[in-house]
Amino acid sequence: MKEETPQPIQLGRKKPEIVEIHTDPVCGMAVTENLAAAQVEFNGKGYYFCAVTCRDRFLSEPQKYLDGATESMRGSCCGSGAQTSTASTTHIDPVCGMTVDPNSAAGTHTYNGKEHYFCSKGCVEKFKADPEKYLSPREPKDQPLDVEYTCPMHPEIVQIGPGTCPKCGMALEPVEVSLEDVEDPELIDMRRRFWISAVLTLPVFILAMAEMLPGFAAIVSPNVSIWVQFLLATPVVLWGGFPFFERAVQSIKNVSPNMFTLIAIGTGAAYLLSLAALFFPDIFPEAMRDMHTGMVPAYFESAAVITTLVLLGQVLELKARSQTSSAIKELLRLAPETAIRIDANGNATVISLSEVHVGDLLLVNANEKIPVDGKIEKGGSAVNESMVTGESLPVEKSVGDTVIGGTLNGPRVFEMRAEHVGRDTVLSQIVKMVSEAQRSRAPIQRFADVVASYFVPAVVIAAIIAFTVWLFLGSLAFAIVAAVSVLIIACPCALGLATPMSVMVATGQGARNGVLVKKAAALENLAKVDIIAVDKTGTLTEGRPAVRSIVEEGRWNGSDLLALAASVETHSEHPLAHAVVAEAESRGISIPKAENFTSQTGVGVTAVVNAKKIAIAAASKGAAVDELRRQGQTVIAVEVDGTTAGYIGLADAIKPSAKAVVKELHARGKQIVMMTGDNELTAAAVAKELEIDSYIAEVTPEKKAEKIAELKGKGKVVAMAGDGVNDAPALVTADVGIAFAEGTSVAIESADITLLHSDLGGILKAINLSRATMRNIRENLLFAFCYNVLGIPIAAGVLFPVFGLLLSPMIASAAMTFSSVSVIANALRLRNQQI
Repeated sequence: MKEETPQPIQLGRKKPEIVEIHTDPVCGMAVTENLAAAQVEFNGKGYYFCAVTCRDRFLSEPQKYLDGATESMRGSCCGSGAQTSTASTTHIDPVCGMTVDPNSAAGTHTYNGKEHYFCSKGCVEKFKADPEKYLSPREPKDQPLDVEYTCPMHPEIVQIGPGTCPKCGMALEPVEVSLEDVEDPELIDMRRRFWISAVLTLPVFILAMAEMLPGFAAIVSPNVSIWVQFLLATPVVLWGGFPFFERAVQSIKNVSPNMFTLIAIGTGAAYLLSLAALFFPDIFPEAMRDMHTGMVPAYFESAAVITTLVLLGQVLELKARSQTSSAIKELLRLAPETAIRIDANGNATVISLSEVHVGDLLLVNANEKIPVDGKIEKGGSAVNESMVTGESLPVEKSVGDTVIGGTLNGPRVFEMRAEHVGRDTVLSQIVKMVSEAQRSRAPIQRFADVVASYFVPAVVIAAIIAFTVWLFLGSLAFAIVAAVSVLIIACPCALGLATPMSVMVATGQGARNGVLVKKAAALENLAKVDIIAVDKTGTLTEGRPAVRSIVEEGRWNGSDLLALAASVETHSEHPLAHAVVAEAESRGISIPKAENFTSQTGVGVTAVVNAKKIAIAAASKGAAVDELRRQGQTVIAVEVDGTTAGYIGLADAIKPSAKAVVKELHARGKQIVMMTGDNELTAAAVAKELEIDSYIAEVTPEKKAEKIAELKGKGKVVAMAGDGVNDAPALVTADVGIAFAEGTSVAIESADITLLHSDLGGILKAINLSRATMRNIRENLLFAFCYNVLGIPIAAGVLFPVFGLLLSPMIASAAMTFSSVSVIANALRLRNQQI
């Protein structure tokens, strides 16, 4: 039984179900009714507000705002962190809407006599390129009111807008990746806090270290030094470290202690102890005082350095995490920004891609990207589809052939009819599938989750034990250093990130190579597969059978027989049905209209044609039928009013790559089982040619699924590869279902992995990807476990009796930062993995 994907937990405000948008009369923000923080009725009209503070301002002077005045304080009312702001002290970045302090602005630009302030250099450059775009009032549709954010470690956490995860405290990421060149606001904030904290921390660190030098006390009085350290370290801990304390409080409220809980306890303890040493030195025993200065030692430098290093770690982690979505961004960049539309008069006009509609006639010039999915109506070319399918060689396309949006046209011009646009294109579906896969969880993650759930309490207990032991065997100073070091060095995030980071990068790498993974569990299961069951038609064979023979029975001639069969098969999705219809059309045979079409998967199809009941099914045994089957043909019987009218023999060429792939899978110790609804003779011929271990012929879809279940019951891990409607039950039953993008929609929906190219080599690519991913995950988990198992005892001071080494909290903080970043960096190596 396959693991069910957990339903997202909606946090905060729910996703809006309506599209009516109102304008907050105070700050001018666009607000939907169900996202509004407050609502007021005034003079019979309802007004909606983005924040309660806006509502209060409105109620105090309603006419002021109804006359057109608005507050230049969007940042403060929307949670930028400032309680109040005025036009004279802060400004709004016209590009991103953030509140900017003129003293800390990243840049300014004067336009039409007015100076504008910006939060980043990127915003400055965008504004310079097109000032009017950002100064003109934006349409409500441009406001991203319902952007969903989720946690990379806990994908079940979903909320509207950015924030932090209530479980692990990590910054949330947008569910859908976009190409907008907007820097992560969390990264901007953390970077600002880091640089300011670093500037303040450096002199604190220098003073603390210099106190160890002989004669330094004569240059800088210890009393002066500790006060300077206090003044500089306080904003670092309280302002720079504010997000950590905030997340720690949130974790305690949610009964979900995490890394930030430990950081807050460690830095908070060091800072509070230092405050006590500075303001209440008399409460400490005489033994704690320094023999030279007579002062109680303070740990301002430890608190400040730890905070600054953790901020640095957050900056590096956020930067590294942003690279994990690079594959999706590469896919998004495949789509061109414009298209050339041909109107009814034959005039060509360049339009935005968003203006293309289904049915539009488009012109595709040589060596340009194809704008949307569709079919060629005039001309032809060689199309490079490698960016979507992974197939390196260009594919020849002519009139009637399907082309994929985002692929690259070759040296010739053609006209195409748009069939799928927007979110319905193959490229959009690929992006959606990859995004969903990146948020799914591999079963191996459960082990890390169980360990993490006990991790923080265990670390706190370890810190208490270290404190107690050192208090009795050493001194209070040593006890504090050991306890703080234990709290700081522990890194549950390294454990939590080990699996999801590898999955995110791996699914992106798979998409680059034409392997779409729907969920992470498929990657884990595929690496353990013992048996690969494959469908014959469309999987081992080309899936494009052609009519080879027609055997007449009774009064029906070949053309009439073909016409009746084509009439019924027009309504079927099966490759054999398409072959019958194609043969009739190629012979110029008129195909009559069929009524009351019914289909029984794995059995056959029926319909009424010209008042006659026509039934088409696999042929029974007989001399004529067996002869065709010995020639490798699949034979179907055509019945008219219950009497056999004749037989149609079809043959399907084996895929060129099939034999080499089967041989390679055998070399890797995989057993191959072919399952087909075809007859025994045809199945035996194909199995012999490909040297397949075993086969099951004349099997129904239910029997395929039962066989898969039987193999699983024997303790085997089974993958199923197929492309037809009749393969869907087996694809769902298997541990891993693999479908081809050229197959039926039912098969694709039922599968865990979709191969964009029909080449069987895609199965090898998928296996290579799964093995590389699982190896990477195990490396990450091993590193995370070893780091914590070794780091925590060292921080507690177990090496002191032997080497006299007691780890400084500052070193512990640097090690903790290194651990998370190392796990992400190792996961990013998958981007260079050749599959």
